[in-house]
Amino acid sequence: MKGTQESPLFVLMDRNLVTQLVDEAIALNSDLFLVKLDMDNLDKIHVEVDGDHGVPLEEIIRISRHIEHNLDREENDFGLEVTTPDVARPITLYRQYKKNMGRTLKVKVEGAEYEGVLTEVGENEIVLEWKAREPKPIGKGKHTVEKRQVIPLGDIIQAKVKIKFN
Repeated sequence: MKGTQESPLFVLMDRNLVTQLVDEAIALNSDLFLVKLDMDNLDKIHVEVDGDHGVPLEEIIRISRHIEHNLDREENDFGLEVTTPDVARPITLYRQYKKNMGRTLKVKVEGAEYEGVLTEVGENEIVLEWKAREPKPIGKGKHTVEKRQVIPLGDIIQAKVKIKFN
């Protein structure tokens, strides 16, 4: 019919294929793990990868190339971004707690907030330790006490690594 235009046919990227490609690329380095994979309706792919000992730039490039070289740009025009987690973003995976042993975390739970050094990561909980100044039990003044808090992983609302500048 004259005067009508058919809308273009958009072929959405196959999420399963993208997931498979990401998994293949990450599997080549056992220190790496997937934090997040996002795809929008405009075929913008965002892959967030972390590593037990950090993620070298060469690994980001390798993962990006593996994904890009195995997708057909003739079939789908897509944007691809492979990154590491932003230091300001909350910890979302168990493995990220293990990676951040010895660092200071700020952890929110229902009705409380703790800030301390992550000293233990168990199957179901983490342990934070810190020093605090408290009034002496007897007499005047304050003294430094060692504090320790066991926090069940299921109770954590948000946990972030506290960045310290020396």
